[in-house]
Amino acid sequence: MSATVTEPGGNPGRDPGGVPGKRPGTERVTAPGYRPGRTLPLRVEAVRQLKRRRTLVMAGVMGLLPFVLLIAFAVAGSPESRSGRVTLMDTATASGANFAATCLFVSAGFLLVIPVALFCGDTVASEASWSSLRYLLAAPVPRARLLWSKLAVALGLSAAAMVLLPLVGLVVGSMAYGWGPLHIPTGGVMPAGTAAQRLVIVVAYIFVSQLVTAALAFWLSTKTDAPLGAVGGAVGLTIVGNVLDAVTALGSWRDFLPAHWQFAWADAIQPRMEWGGMIQGSAVSVTYALVLFALAFRGFARKDVVS
Repeated sequence: MSATVTEPGGNPGRDPGGVPGKRPGTERVTAPGYRPGRTLPLRVEAVRQLKRRRTLVMAGVMGLLPFVLLIAFAVAGSPESRSGRVTLMDTATASGANFAATCLFVSAGFLLVIPVALFCGDTVASEASWSSLRYLLAAPVPRARLLWSKLAVALGLSAAAMVLLPLVGLVVGSMAYGWGPLHIPTGGVMPAGTAAQRLVIVVAYIFVSQLVTAALAFWLSTKTDAPLGAVGGAVGLTIVGNVLDAVTALGSWRDFLPAHWQFAWADAIQPRMEWGGMIQGSAVSVTYALVLFALAFRGFARKDVVS
């Protein structure tokens, strides 16, 4: 038994089959109780992704990095400044807060790009590579609903990876070097409570700045059946952006590169926090991300899915 849904401007009718009162193209036949918004719940998609091996491996990498840095400092000794210039790395062993900030400093440029590209680039492309994408759409799961569910879970996992790294770093650093104020490289100290709040802002900004990589990987995931191609393409283009940002001859054109603002969060760990750089960086990142997300949804809505 089927139910009919009248489209805007159409006349209500009965089940298709040449019944009087029905105009072709004015009705959409659905199953009783079918609700498009209830298909592929976020909980189901999140459980599926959490059980995958690459999620567990990435969580292990994020959790082990602070221990790797701790061993490196234990073997090589406390970092020392060079040429009289003190950096965040030089104060890594001053306190747990400094150690957590150092973990973010050494990973924000490249390491944190990996989980974002992996989680967002392996969404739709992995379903296509398993030949299960067409079965999801035939369930039926609306295409926009499928993309929204997968994108929300991918961004959630990316955010979790970014939170896990400094959180483990803060715990490990506090156990090794003690819980204390954040020693600012330019001079002065910041109370531990204030430092923890600033680190939350830093993580939030890093997440926003990585939206470009997430959107790029997600868009590529809707264009290819090869997850490695989507992930590798996003990582490769991110590296190209970093290379272009290093070309000083570009001058003010670098302001339009997301990579140019990736370390603007350093303004958050100053005695007086500056928002200018982070606001500009967020604006550039969100603008690129919205365009790429729109391209992904528009392209996938018209795509002939055969995988």
